[in-house]
Amino acid sequence: MKTFQKTIRLSQKSRGYHIITRELLQQLPEIEEITTGIAHFFIQHTSAALTINENADPSVRRDFETHFNRSVPEDFNLYEHTLEGADDMTSHIKSSILGASVSVPITNGTLNMGIWQGIYLCEHRNRGGERKIVATLMGV
Repeated sequence: MKTFQKTIRLSQKSRGYHIITRELLQQLPEIEEITTGIAHFFIQHTSAALTINENADPSVRRDFETHFNRSVPEDFNLYEHTLEGADDMTSHIKSSILGASVSVPITNGTLNMGIWQGIYLCEHRNRGGERKIVATLMGV
């Protein structure tokens, strides 16, 4: 069994839902050495998340942003943890709902995802900065 782990740095992105599948793969040429396995991606931040969803229609990403902003409103009166601004606690809540990791099968050296699937970076902060994702590849 082969195992490989690397920390991938993503440049700062605007608030919203960004498809990062291609960006992850560009930084993981080692995936081509695995015929059958699994790729695990873990984000090292509590105010951003990872998820897998529709990769073709940009309105899906806009609808995600609209939904979560309505579900978790930025209102200083609702939260105690607001030291870093109105988007502080709301970012932590949204990240907990969506999650810090995703796992994807590897088949013949690439991610085995559905034709309309992509990995999203869910950036919940207005200015989140650079994000780090630990990628772990395992397989044969």
